[in-house]
Amino acid sequence: MRTTVREHAETTADRVLARDTGRFDDVLKIAVLRGGGLGDLLFAMPAVDALAEAYPEAEIVLLGTPMHRELLQDRPGPVARVEVLPRARGVYGADGEDDPRATGVFMQRMRGEAFDLACQLHGGGRYSNPFLLALGARHTVGTATADAAPLERTLPYVYYQHEVLRRLETVALAGAPSTGPEPSVFVTAAERVRARDMVGTGRAPLAVIHPGATDPRRRWPADRFVEIAARCASDGMRVALVGEGDDTPLADGVARRAARAAGRTVGDAVFSLAGRLTLSDLAGVLAVADVFIGNDSGPRHLAHAVGTPTASVYWVGNLINAGPLTRRSHRVQLGWTTHCPVCGRDATQVGWTAPRCEHDVSFVAEVPVDAVYEDAFALSPFTARTVRPRDT
Repeated sequence: MRTTVREHAETTADRVLARDTGRFDDVLKIAVLRGGGLGDLLFAMPAVDALAEAYPEAEIVLLGTPMHRELLQDRPGPVARVEVLPRARGVYGADGEDDPRATGVFMQRMRGEAFDLACQLHGGGRYSNPFLLALGARHTVGTATADAAPLERTLPYVYYQHEVLRRLETVALAGAPSTGPEPSVFVTAAERVRARDMVGTGRAPLAVIHPGATDPRRRWPADRFVEIAARCASDGMRVALVGEGDDTPLADGVARRAARAAGRTVGDAVFSLAGRLTLSDLAGVLAVADVFIGNDSGPRHLAHAVGTPTASVYWVGNLINAGPLTRRSHRVQLGWTTHCPVCGRDATQVGWTAPRCEHDVSFVAEVPVDAVYEDAFALSPFTARTVRPRDT
């Protein structure tokens, strides 16, 4: 019987998807390689959930960073434990950083684990695929650029794809279909109690604001955060600033300036928790917040993972790879700058083909405060609903 073009296409697609994507037999221990920052880990969590669903008897060991261990240790979830990576070029550490001796010791210990399956959820594979292969696992899956070592089952690495979906596609190679595209992190009752002690109680909604980001080009200017924090406070919200490291003075400064602009005392409606929170504390504070406002950053991704609505400022290129997939509780405003405002270099080209220029100017400065405020307002549970967004 003759088939239609559509039926032929669907049959062909089914065969392609079925090829080399079945579950492996007798998998009792899985290694997941994922270095990077907090957001990088959270983007991989739906894929880890899918592995746990497909291999319910297996122990899942994350090969990650000290930050990953801090977040996941003793926390309910699919990861049984975190093994901290050695300094290895392209896997963990600063660019070019390498410690061959520590890597050798690590590999010897990991080969003793006798992993049945190793999943590379780290990147293009130029350095991470040889690292993964050295674990000696029975089966390997992961992504690879054209110049990367192939694994047993390999997905082509195409840069402009959302990271969550990329990782889900990767573990599907091991017969682990998606259980959902959104990252999720469990917050304990103790973390919530501790967070409420830190932020205080009250009927007013709580907005948590993070004005930082690792890449300065992803940062909305501090003046914009001052304005939006002041507006939130003036309209009846409590506002907590968060950040760590270099973000601490930035967050503290935003809190002081916003409090003055709103005519409130610092520590009253606007206050800073920057530099005072452990990662566990941050998870709790974000979980008890009514809305998060900030840049594309680790705290934004963690707020999303613990179930808090987010109003975010994104550069358009980063939205493709790292933006929220849904809009009911997660709103975004975009910076559309595609060339460096200082030197004019094209910023849409990926890093290994066109290294970035040395300028750290914001690519999201044109995003208006009104738009972000209205997103935050729409997501906030104002009980009386007497406040109205201001006219532009």
